[in-house]
Amino acid sequence: MEARFWHLREDGRIVCDLCPRRCALADGQRGACFVRERRGDRLVLTTYGRSSGFCIDPIEKKPLFHFLPGTPVLSFGTAGCNLACRYCQNWDISAAGEIDVLADEASPADIAAAARRSGARSVAFTYNDPVVFHEYAVDTAAACRDAGIRTVAVTAGYVEPDPRAELSALIDAANVDLKALDDGFYRRWCRGRLGPVLDTLEYLAAETGVWLEVTTLVIPGLNDGDGHAEALASWIAGHLGTGVPLHLTAFHPAFRMLDRLPTPAATLRRLRRIALRCGLDHVYTGNVADPEGQATRCAACGATLITRRGYDLGSWNLTAAGDCPSCGTALPGVFEPQPGTWGGRRLPVRVGRR
Repeated sequence: MEARFWHLREDGRIVCDLCPRRCALADGQRGACFVRERRGDRLVLTTYGRSSGFCIDPIEKKPLFHFLPGTPVLSFGTAGCNLACRYCQNWDISAAGEIDVLADEASPADIAAAARRSGARSVAFTYNDPVVFHEYAVDTAAACRDAGIRTVAVTAGYVEPDPRAELSALIDAANVDLKALDDGFYRRWCRGRLGPVLDTLEYLAAETGVWLEVTTLVIPGLNDGDGHAEALASWIAGHLGTGVPLHLTAFHPAFRMLDRLPTPAATLRRLRRIALRCGLDHVYTGNVADPEGQATRCAACGATLITRRGYDLGSWNLTAAGDCPSCGTALPGVFEPQPGTWGGRRLPVRVGRR
């Protein structure tokens, strides 16, 4: 599939205009993401229509806590990534140097049909970043919209404005991985820059109707200080809004960062308290057993609205309109009159052909 965002430079190089890396390629070269290649006088996406696998997940796993809670989501990814995080938790897919991990072949129409057939309420572009399979994600989002299926992007937000606008016009929700409010962190540990990610977050919050949640993976010794939490929460509150949920999730040693211990649950609880004090209404802990940090409460009166244990919903105390029954305050998000009942199951599914 020919890529949609590139131009030919005066020196004969093709420049990829998809992400801030702006890779300049000679014939036969691939970009830093590995999956975009120059072939003659055009740039192509080598992974279009191919996936590392399809699975029905709980929507809470993305994580999205305020978007159709309890419902199943058909999840898939491809290979490659345009960042190079040394601690990547999905490194076997995102850092794949070969496309042999792409075992399944499916068209956008196949994916939309499989979502309807399986009862999934949405399709998630996840596991690796949909930025690098942009054309496949856009076409799938359009096919899903035609079929009445919503779509979700799980992304690091490292993308240029034009492709960002194209995908955002078609998706319904996004969880953006904000790794730290520190450009030095991005440059040292991810080989990227902070600015474009903040631009993406502000664009989604101010210019689109996409439901937005933010995730930060908390790594001991790198971004687990009180000051990190204060800066992060204050920026989200001031630039995105106090109603945008923040997920603070636990790190586990992976890829090229095996020398650090997993994040203690106590650290996440401490940072959550700080973020709440800085004005955020909904802050959650993830990858740890912490019912208190995974419950949703009314920002106005403090009433418990939704409880969770892992990916399973517990109590549900919202009105049919998505309001707090105690004080009538609307809970920000996308809710239905009744919660979904999918629970924490994970179910691999066949889509298209192998």
